Amino acid sequence: MSTRLATGGRRLNRDAGVRFSFNGQSLKGVEGDTLASALLANDQMLVGRSFKYHRPRGIVAAGPEEPNALVNLGQDAAFEPNQRATTTELFDGLTATSQNHWPSLEFDVGAINAKLSRFMPAGFYYKMFIHPRPLWKHVYEPFIRQAAGLGKAPKGRDGDTYEHFYAHCDVLVVGGGIAGLTAAKAAADSGARVLIVEQTAHWGGRAPVDGGTVDGLPVDKVVDDLVSALRDMDNVTMRLRMMGAGVYDHGYVLGYERLTDHAPDLDGPRHRLWRIRAGHTITATGAIERPLSFAGNDVPGVMLAGAVRDYVVDYGVSVGDRTVVVTNNDDAYRTAIALNAAGLSVPVILDARVPSVDSPLMAQAKAAGIRVMMGHGVAKVLGGKRVTGVAVCAQAGEGAVLEEIACDAVAMSGGWSPVVHLWSHCGGKLVWDTQFAMFRPDVDKSPLGADGAPFVSAAGAANGHFGLAEILGDAHAMGQGAARRTGHTPAKSAAPAGDSIEEAPMLPVWLMPQGASRALRSKAWLDYQNDVKVSDVQLAAQEGFESVEHAKRYTTLGMATDQGKLSNINGLAILSDALNQPIPQTGTTTFRPPYTPISMGAIGGEARGDVFQPIRRTPMHNWHDQNGADWEPVGQWRRPYAYVRAGESTHDAVMRETRNVRENLGLLDASTLGKLVVKGPDAGKFLDMLYTNMMSTLKPGKCRYGLMCDENGFLIDDGVVARIDDQTFLCHTTTGGAERIHGHMEEWLQTEWWDWQVYVANVTEQYAQVAVVGPNARKALEALGGMDVSREGLGFMEWADGTLGGFDVRAYRISFSGELSYEIAVRASEGQAFWDALMAVGADLGVMPYGTEALHILRAEKGFIMIGDETDGTVIPQDLGLHWALSKKKDDYLGKRAHLRSHMADPERWKLVGLETLDGSTLPDGAYAVAQGTNANGQRNMQGRVTSSYHSPNLNKGIAMGLVLHGPDRMGEVIDFPGTDGTVYKARIVSPVFYDPDGEKQNV
Repeated sequence: MSTRLATGGRRLNRDAGVRFSFNGQSLKGVEGDTLASALLANDQMLVGRSFKYHRPRGIVAAGPEEPNALVNLGQDAAFEPNQRATTTELFDGLTATSQNHWPSLEFDVGAINAKLSRFMPAGFYYKMFIHPRPLWKHVYEPFIRQAAGLGKAPKGRDGDTYEHFYAHCDVLVVGGGIAGLTAAKAAADSGARVLIVEQTAHWGGRAPVDGGTVDGLPVDKVVDDLVSALRDMDNVTMRLRMMGAGVYDHGYVLGYERLTDHAPDLDGPRHRLWRIRAGHTITATGAIERPLSFAGNDVPGVMLAGAVRDYVVDYGVSVGDRTVVVTNNDDAYRTAIALNAAGLSVPVILDARVPSVDSPLMAQAKAAGIRVMMGHGVAKVLGGKRVTGVAVCAQAGEGAVLEEIACDAVAMSGGWSPVVHLWSHCGGKLVWDTQFAMFRPDVDKSPLGADGAPFVSAAGAANGHFGLAEILGDAHAMGQGAARRTGHTPAKSAAPAGDSIEEAPMLPVWLMPQGASRALRSKAWLDYQNDVKVSDVQLAAQEGFESVEHAKRYTTLGMATDQGKLSNINGLAILSDALNQPIPQTGTTTFRPPYTPISMGAIGGEARGDVFQPIRRTPMHNWHDQNGADWEPVGQWRRPYAYVRAGESTHDAVMRETRNVRENLGLLDASTLGKLVVKGPDAGKFLDMLYTNMMSTLKPGKCRYGLMCDENGFLIDDGVVARIDDQTFLCHTTTGGAERIHGHMEEWLQTEWWDWQVYVANVTEQYAQVAVVGPNARKALEALGGMDVSREGLGFMEWADGTLGGFDVRAYRISFSGELSYEIAVRASEGQAFWDALMAVGADLGVMPYGTEALHILRAEKGFIMIGDETDGTVIPQDLGLHWALSKKKDDYLGKRAHLRSHMADPERWKLVGLETLDGSTLPDGAYAVAQGTNANGQRNMQGRVTSSYHSPNLNKGIAMGLVLHGPDRMGEVIDFPGTDGTVYKARIVSPVFYDPDGEKQNV
């Protein structure tokens, strides 16, 4: 029976009792307990029910690989489902309830599914929920909805807060065991900035549990000394309760830190999501013990041998008075020895290895009086809701029961698998290790950075080393190597000398007993949470699902919340056996981040409530606000619509600003325009595919206006592209398009052109940008002084770096107004100061700020299109008369083939024209032009629509742009636009360029 031992419990403060509740029952634990260890100490073996068959489930593991002990935690605003008891630290007042049962944990009517298991084999839902179709809506769908999911969705608003954190380091070490600490120390001794993270609340990992010596000192003392030394180093940051969730390209790592889960009364955010940029990453993530597959291996009380050892040593908990150990390797002998030393009974060690082997650990167990049966295994576990005994059989026999042994726990070990998830996230390859029957990192095929050098290393058990001496040597070498790769000189030091007990070779046994009948094997479980049996995988192979990815989805093997941490290798082995092929040929399923689930709150961070979509402000926002800005939302940004002075209307302000730009000098805050850096050897080729016109031929120092279509040929954005150097371009986008176009670029890079050497960075907020516009624009910049902005020094559609008024700037000679115009980019931190400097030198030049409405009028006077006005998702460049921007030199670009469709080339498509009313009034925005006749619905036929309409103070009349049937061929024709109030506006079709048609003013 589970109980608290008088000895052991190195993580406990036995003087501090903790009260908690499970399913409404008040229980007592100890400070330092996990919820799992406390439940076991209270003899709570049954903790939940499986998903499919609702079978009784008990705790199997001691870490994040736990598949069974998922509970609901907290109440009301603090409620959270599907939390692992094994990683939940106990605190006073913790409330937990079990999941996936009704009406109670002990009596669950869903267990009837187990009786119907023969009718619900792997993939039954693919066959069952198809015919007859009339049953789908009222029978199948409600059934599926009722059965889907684990736990209950929270109903109340989350009462906690969360945050995001950004960090940079030379070396990131993920894993705070003996390997991670050793690697971190080796890297830190070189002077490198080191960040080391550990997902649990304790440093040292398994080493203090398993024991051993390093340089003559006990390993737990060595761990303490390493932690103390690292804490004293200024170049080292150490974080507990923080997981490495995912490793991505270019040294980007996602970290997940739990700050107050263990102490809800603490102030501050509950979880923190770290975005880490590391020069080199070392994954010292250890290894996970594999279960063995035998009949009844899911009965509560059957646990991993390493977990049983953890509960005894770390928490002083016995999972049973009599524990049978079943194994195919030496490591489980450590558990038997630990149990024996704690005064607990180990009736027998069932070792599957044939022929018999010998090792120091085996000899130590025998010397302690523990019975060892070589070549034997478990035919069946006895018991239902808890273990009562095991039936023993010969491993290589026919499954005949030789004897039954009474026990209340089974400790099983099928060997250890390196935690290769983070290594694999960023493209690291794996190799099959025959000796230890495991996949380990293939160091010859490690992920490479942009410089061609590895940016991720694995160390210790994560790299396939299990002896203490080998772990320390490997970790020390990896730490020094990481320092060297980040430009630091490793300190001249030898690896710590750890002892290492020589272990006998393990036997790659996945299924016990091999000769058992199919009936027994059908009850051998692989995926505990999803109820996937050995026979399910064999059935998948029989039905043609030979790909490991197909078999995974057909059986749901490894698709539970533990992501197959315990089941995958055994499942691969069973599939390989069924296909009569070696495991490496079968391969592995894809490892995807995050390593373990992270909270939705952490992903959202502060994006909730009023800041779900935070208002974005430019560096000059406060100045605009203090000077009469009438704010307009543009995406998440706030931009001044106009600067309204005392005694004038908003319309009057717009008219004043528009005139002033044409006559004197206007300043526009253009900081909101998207700025995307596209860099790499294939950057030109990439932009040629994204833009309709050619970008790869653009010379450094030059700019080019570009159009961007989606794959269906419709316009999605436009802007000026500047070539910075041979491999670098800066692409300007519309204000509302920066994130959207950045995502568009990344989608194509990651899904279609993943092998192109291109990197895209959104630098929109890193720069403030000011448009200096009007006849006096050049005079203003010359007054600041510092660089040549003459027509000859900086021609139209050119850019140059330099200084203006003491500010480092990048000056673009581009115009969206048709006037002499420059756009000047400065560091965001200097945006306000630069704006002030321009206002000062412009005081004698008639300077005025102008807003977005004046911007629109100015561009409409010139016939320049605006994405979102002249486009609505159905418009192509040809509709707007932009044939000149469609390259005929390129074989392909996004949208080119779509433009060949009959509908796109239809001569009946509406085309862009200018519109002006006969009486000088302003056309209503969005008004439709009517034609003769009616359609089939009795509605009047339409022949065009207004896309944008303004009153021009410079032309003293209303002007508009619109799409009209055969518009360019109908110049001078008058058409009718009915208004919503019954007024009919008569407008003449004219050129869309109303002002300075030859472009003389912008080229002065």
